[in-house]
Amino acid sequence: MLQRIRQLIEESDYTLFTRPYELNIVGLRSKSVKANAFDDEIHVFYTLPNGKWNYHIYPATTDPGTYWLNNPAYAQGTAILEQGQYKSAYAIGKHRGQYEALLQIKPVRIIRDYDRDAILDFNNGTKYEGLFGINIHRASAKGNTLSIDRYSAGCQVFQDADDYKELMTLCKQHASKYGNTFSYTLIDFRAIRRVTLKRIISFVTVFALASLGIVLHKRKNA
Repeated sequence: MLQRIRQLIEESDYTLFTRPYELNIVGLRSKSVKANAFDDEIHVFYTLPNGKWNYHIYPATTDPGTYWLNNPAYAQGTAILEQGQYKSAYAIGKHRGQYEALLQIKPVRIIRDYDRDAILDFNNGTKYEGLFGINIHRASAKGNTLSIDRYSAGCQVFQDADDYKELMTLCKQHASKYGNTFSYTLIDFRAIRRVTLKRIISFVTVFALASLGIVLHKRKNA
């Protein structure tokens, strides 16, 4: 899986961080459009001093929960983070002043889902860029949380509290060597699928038009 993620990073012209203990934090948004489920993953990987890679996969959500989809805090709708790499956009701080988390400190791009229903809408929302408090944090303080509910209004949220503790330990190790700034990369398999389908449709259309041109040419010269 690490090889595939690295390939996607390279294909997207994103930066792969390779210094020892320098974190690559990569969210993988699944193809599912089911809201309120922890059906995404956050992959955290880094090199060791010997050059080998250490790799962690954590269940998470990169989408808002149904509560905030139905009850957006803003009239424009609930935020959904857009695919991309956000360099040095995060730092360790206190999420809502309560516990340590990775807080957004630089602009990110979002789509606001304004339909006020429990369906994630990636095609019709309005895009914005700015500081929205799209943090990386955990759900419940203990155990494994079953449903997203109010835990995410657009944040990237870990499902398991112990997984999150491990992340924060890795973040502090990174910060001790490279400072309190972190990059976050979101790879959206739904967006990749949409681009792939567009390419297939374009190819089929071009091929069909070319074939039609050949047929018409043959008829003209018959």
